[in-house]
Amino acid sequence: MLLSSSAYFIFLVAVFALYWPVSRFRTLTLAVVLFANYFFYAKWDLFYLALIPAVSSCDYVFGLGLQYSKNPLVRRILVTASILMNVGLLASIKYVPFFLANWSAITRRPAPAWNFVLPVSLSFYVFQALTYTIDLYRRDSKGTRSYLAHLAAVSFFPTTLAGPITRVSSLIDQFEKPKKLDAADGGRALFLIGMGLMKKLLIADFLGATLVNRVFDFPNLYSGTETLIAVYAYALQIYYDFSGYTDIAIGSALLLGIRLPVNFNRPYAAENVADFWRRWHITLSNWLRDYLYFSLPGKRSKIMPYFNLFFTMVIGGLWHGAAWTFVIWGALHGLGLAVVRLWQVKMGTQKVAGFWRYAAIFLTFNFVTFAWIFFRASSVDNALLILSRIGSLTVSAANLSAPLALIFAIGVLAHYVPKKWYDFSLQMFVKAPFYAQAAALAMLVIGLQYVAQTGATPFIYNKF
Repeated sequence: MLLSSSAYFIFLVAVFALYWPVSRFRTLTLAVVLFANYFFYAKWDLFYLALIPAVSSCDYVFGLGLQYSKNPLVRRILVTASILMNVGLLASIKYVPFFLANWSAITRRPAPAWNFVLPVSLSFYVFQALTYTIDLYRRDSKGTRSYLAHLAAVSFFPTTLAGPITRVSSLIDQFEKPKKLDAADGGRALFLIGMGLMKKLLIADFLGATLVNRVFDFPNLYSGTETLIAVYAYALQIYYDFSGYTDIAIGSALLLGIRLPVNFNRPYAAENVADFWRRWHITLSNWLRDYLYFSLPGKRSKIMPYFNLFFTMVIGGLWHGAAWTFVIWGALHGLGLAVVRLWQVKMGTQKVAGFWRYAAIFLTFNFVTFAWIFFRASSVDNALLILSRIGSLTVSAANLSAPLALIFAIGVLAHYVPKKWYDFSLQMFVKAPFYAQAAALAMLVIGLQYVAQTGATPFIYNKF
């Protein structure tokens, strides 16, 4: 059930209608949320109805032990068990085939068959679930004795497929507090959902179907100019696809009185790679920083912090998928972060201004776009072929249309629109009557479904 599909919005309306009449009763509220979570999983595969409750229950037990045990060894065993269970779950779904294939290539022996594949990889579930036990181990948050609250928070349906990765303790705290249906929050939610649909259907899907997918599938059929524009178009596509999902997810949660963290902040306006990761997929970069980078040794060393940055981003690349293309993508960003850190150590952290600021933004955007080639490519060979087509310097615009140029321009301009313009639009929408907001959103959905070339296509980050 895609978050851009009509089925999802029917589901969301049903959850909304069940949720608010019982919102004064904590147990009933949690029961509605948990039912919605598991129904959402079941729409992908019924096996999740056995897997998710079992894994969540184990983490709940580990969490109880971490809350009440003061023995350092016991606490270490409990958090290690949680990490091994969750990472093992993720590895069995995503990484075993990758390692078996590479081991087969090295040993030149047939790899054993591995058929344990699920439609949703659970990457976001695992990272979100680990925030609970690790935070308890570090004593960074309080746990819960409510089994129902833990199950509802750890599998909260808007964050299931592609985040934002939200600390479980934050969700539990919000579930525990009494809520009331706020008209302003409802308006913000509908505005975010509408923006997410426009980003996904009007820009991301159009760029993907019209140029990006074709060029990356058959690069030899396109000129160097067309291939280069397709690479830039992919930079826009992945941003509007992923931020569109995030807007819909945040809006869906807000309709239930739950606030999710911000995940994007105009990433292509970043002045360096470190700034980019403060703006792009913010909850993932925060997770990697808080739970991986800060856990690595060598903080007082002069060399290890650079290696740790590189290692963290390689792991971040592998988290996206079991392929060498993701390893290279992560390594490029790790190298970029290490260079930025070295520059800041040698030259200071003062911000550049004027021409040099725009030059820094331009260079950062092009570096990020170059790395996106490996992220999008189906294989390393495919990425190298894309680069060779760009390097051919052949010029042709036969496959570039006026509608493509228009959507491309809209994507660029919308990304760099001043924040105060966005805030003004949001305030105007929130001030409108609720029925006008709902009518505007309904008309938008109908219009976008009509103009969308391929209907509701999967979000890019669904597969991660």
